Amino acid sequence: MLNALQWFVDLGSIVVLPILIFIFGIILGTKPSKAFTSALTVGVGFVGLNLVIDLLSSSLGPAAQHMVERLGLNLTTIDVGWPAAAAISYGTILGSLAIPIGVVLNVLLIILGLTKVLNVDIWNIWHAAFISSLIYALTGDFAMGIAATVIYLMMILLMGDILGPIINKFYGFPNITFPHGTAAPGFIFALPMNWLFDRIPGLKDWKADPETIQKKFGVFGDSTVMGFLIGLIMGILAGYDTAGVGQLAVQTGAVMVLMPKMVALLMEGLTPISESANEFVKKRFPGRELYIGMDAALSVGHPAVLSSSLLLVPITILLAVVLPGNTTLPFGDLATIPFLICLMAAVFGGNIIRTVIAGTIYMVSILYITSWAAPLVTTAARSANFDLQGNSMITAMAEGGLWTTFLYVGLTKILSWGGLAIIGVSVLFGLIYVNKIRPKKQTSK
Repeated sequence: MLNALQWFVDLGSIVVLPILIFIFGIILGTKPSKAFTSALTVGVGFVGLNLVIDLLSSSLGPAAQHMVERLGLNLTTIDVGWPAAAAISYGTILGSLAIPIGVVLNVLLIILGLTKVLNVDIWNIWHAAFISSLIYALTGDFAMGIAATVIYLMMILLMGDILGPIINKFYGFPNITFPHGTAAPGFIFALPMNWLFDRIPGLKDWKADPETIQKKFGVFGDSTVMGFLIGLIMGILAGYDTAGVGQLAVQTGAVMVLMPKMVALLMEGLTPISESANEFVKKRFPGRELYIGMDAALSVGHPAVLSSSLLLVPITILLAVVLPGNTTLPFGDLATIPFLICLMAAVFGGNIIRTVIAGTIYMVSILYITSWAAPLVTTAARSANFDLQGNSMITAMAEGGLWTTFLYVGLTKILSWGGLAIIGVSVLFGLIYVNKIRPKKQTSK
């Protein structure tokens, strides 16, 4: 059974997701022909999105490496990026159990009315597997690793429940949410930051969303031109020649144009399924909502996300230089910064200044946590027979540096089972409050 499931997952997200979309579409009452074309459109959209992300990675990666070399960085922990972290996660026994646990748990919580999220993004359950692999590396307790998987998956569904209305309002995606292990923690981080920004004189009044910037700066505020200019600056900082600077500038400008178009194609495929889900719930569960849990890749095409992300690449490299005690050399996950901050932009209403300031503070915490967690990540990598390629210490900013990793590993390190129990009880209360208590309060008003 596990081998069959692993074979299915190994087909890759561009195959797995359309299959799941088609199956869920049929279950939700979509006509087979419509479900098929919708699923295929989603697959095509993901192919296009992956191509644009690959373009971003292939252009930013060498530029970042040149910046690092020019700065003469000599850091001991290498950021190998999320693909390596996912491979490590699914390379363990705990990792192979994460997806079946996630599917069963999701269905159970929906039946009990403790979540509104139907998560079809099963590939990204690797985030739960990553956490449980670190817990096992820390404790050697298999049962504790399973418990960490269950609690983490419950937490990410809770975040999906909280995110749903905001995703609809900011991105205009009806009945879609992002229970995504890389993106959702950034949303939670941004909430207190936004509260703080609203109380700082001057900053609280700055309007810096893409539309306002374009009105104020004309052609220079256009998102494509902004991408071009940021790429131009990065090329100069990387020490490229004229051709290299020009190519990087055009590539970053192209990303700003192409990413939103690929997201629009994805949404074209998802909309009929989303509508069917809404009708299905209205008929069979009056008064309840259902969100389709998707990859946060749908949100990274927003101009505020892309502009802020490109600005944060050189900022992150500079932080690695100046932060005392940091051992992490940012590399593999520099192109993943859009995923780290995409939901922060939603909290800030697309305000690029707020997103960059909060993103900078976030990256400080990520660099320190990746450095702290690196020994455990390296131990988990060795357990999964991952090729370290001669590096003595590895990490991945997109998961190894998140506050959720610090929370799970830190509390387990201090309190053992007690630490997981505290998180588990808190998450369970959150699910009950958001899905049971709060709706009753709203109905009674």
